[in-house]
Amino acid sequence: MAHASDGRSLEFKLPDLGEGLTEAEIVRWLVEVGDVVAVDQPVVEVETAKAMVEVPCPYGGVVTARFGEEGTELPVGAPLVTVAVGAGDAAPDAPVRGAGPDTAAGAAEAPAAERKAEGSGNVLVGYGTSEAPARRRRVRADRQTATGASDRANGRANGRVRGAEPVDGPVPVISPLVRRLARQHDLDLRELTGSGPEGLILRADVEYALRAAAAQGGRPAAQEAGTDRAPDAASAASSPAPAASRPDGTRVPLKGVRGAVADKLSRSRREIPDATCWVDADATELMRARTAMNASGGPKISLVALLARICTAALARFPELNSTVDAEAREIVRLEQVHLGFAAQTDRGLVVPVVRDAHARDAESLTAEFARLTEAARAGRLTPAELTGGTFTLNNYGVFGVDGSTPIINHPEAAMLGVGRIVPKPWVHEGELAVRQVVQLSLTFDHRVCDGGTAGGFLRYVADCVEQPAVLLRTL
Repeated sequence: MAHASDGRSLEFKLPDLGEGLTEAEIVRWLVEVGDVVAVDQPVVEVETAKAMVEVPCPYGGVVTARFGEEGTELPVGAPLVTVAVGAGDAAPDAPVRGAGPDTAAGAAEAPAAERKAEGSGNVLVGYGTSEAPARRRRVRADRQTATGASDRANGRANGRVRGAEPVDGPVPVISPLVRRLARQHDLDLRELTGSGPEGLILRADVEYALRAAAAQGGRPAAQEAGTDRAPDAASAASSPAPAASRPDGTRVPLKGVRGAVADKLSRSRREIPDATCWVDADATELMRARTAMNASGGPKISLVALLARICTAALARFPELNSTVDAEAREIVRLEQVHLGFAAQTDRGLVVPVVRDAHARDAESLTAEFARLTEAARAGRLTPAELTGGTFTLNNYGVFGVDGSTPIINHPEAAMLGVGRIVPKPWVHEGELAVRQVVQLSLTFDHRVCDGGTAGGFLRYVADCVEQPAVLLRTL
């Protein structure tokens, strides 16, 4: 096996891949142990609750260990790979995965001064790669045993990880899942020493302590920890637990996309005092305008693109709804750019891709971007960047054959426009009863950013543009 001599082994941990996601599943390893990797070369493909992501390693050198098998789940902060870097060169025959001959030569011939442990300096969401190497602690292989000498060597007693000194300040935990797991099992987090950056306590640390306590008490570790994970703390790996049939009904784990959606919507309901108003609109002229546009022989324009164009024009007139609330500072932050999210139902669940700078796009550009993001969503190829940063959301639930809804705001945005199905209905048109194409529009808004007058004005403007598309031309 190729290795680096007189160098150091640096541990690369699973970073936060966006929106506070706490775990990811290993889909495919892109490197093998013994491979030479270049700085920022992707080493593993993972699937989060939102998207498939290739994770780049910030270090160049020889892969000396991988943590977790394909199909297993890792929490954010758990080790992914260790890379030997430093003064020594890799063995001449060491393979370089995903890199060309120039990369292999560069990795083998670079001076030691250029291959220090600082890494690339690039930063993934919530994860810096330029942290001092001394602060990155390796996970010992003997942590896989719940009892024995490794417990004493790592300062563990009574099945719990004890720090050298009592913790007087705030407990270094950021994940609510970790706190909940500890609370459910009456585990004092102040007795734990975290293995994450800056001593951060990870879920793997809590589960290790619970497994150790279970082993000493003679109870099954998985039962004690409230999880189906195997006792492999080094990889903190797990397989999705199947739905279990119990006397009180069938229980399905609230995780993955469903879990992420649940957390997002629950937070929205807790923090945002929302209100909803709605109106019926005659969409006959909008449908005719679209037909005329598509008859010209150019690229086809989608209905959702026209609705998006109307939304951006309405937000220019009512900028209060393109904002977010900084609760700590007690400030409303009005945003200059409109990054338009749209709800997309996929086989993996509901996702909200974001069209960047929607206010600067015409109907043709919006159509193309909606199509690209929708295809990527269905294929599971959306990146975290394409799923975050929205400022306003358009929700076309009419595709499900329903007329109305009271949408839940996509936190931390301030509003969402819902569009029902467009169906023939009796309508008074120019003083006479006629059959027209009617749609129900609903606006859910954060009552902190505006009052009903502003929300009603926004919705009325949208309805006017739907009924008379020429109204939109006056604002361009």
